[in-house]
Amino acid sequence: MDTVKISILYPNQADARFDFDFYTRRHMPRSIELLSMHPGYLGVSVERGAGGAEPDSPPTYIAMCHFTFTSVEAFLEAFLPHADELQGDMSNYTDIVPVIQFNEVLMSATTGVARPSSA
Repeated sequence: MDTVKISILYPNQADARFDFDFYTRRHMPRSIELLSMHPGYLGVSVERGAGGAEPDSPPTYIAMCHFTFTSVEAFLEAFLPHADELQGDMSNYTDIVPVIQFNEVLMSATTGVARPSSA
């Protein structure tokens, strides 16, 4: 596995709380500061759910964070020493229990032509 994406997905739930201002101005900058020190860190994106597949339907996830690392092991090496701090901060921005998924990146493109990842 050459690249993995760790997806932290916050389901859109009625009466749930998610403070995007705190998340993007405090929590994520701190997360990036800590995790990006690891040489296996490749990047991160943070997204706000805008809508579902049907017109005017709500998004399945209210927020998503996707960390990209060279391997699952690299992510764990970067995250575990800071897990208490980062997980302890969650109550400051949400009451949603996130869904976490590890993904093998098979293809990625930001501009131009998509290129398969080497397997």
